[in-house]
Amino acid sequence: MYKTVVIKYTPRAKNMAKKIEEKANEMLEKGFELVCFSETPTPSAILVFKEIK
Repeated sequence: MYKTVVIKYTPRAKNMAKKIEEKANEMLEKGFELVCFSETPTPSAILVFKEIK
């Protein structure tokens, strides 16, 4: 099972990295690992997680 999460508008790279890290740790506790992510032209990110079996 895969799950996607959108990190909304975050114009500073340092803040974006922190939000990605926080979400990755949160999802890991729920049994999902970060597979990949993509930044969008409007400083947002799409994170893809896969369920850990």
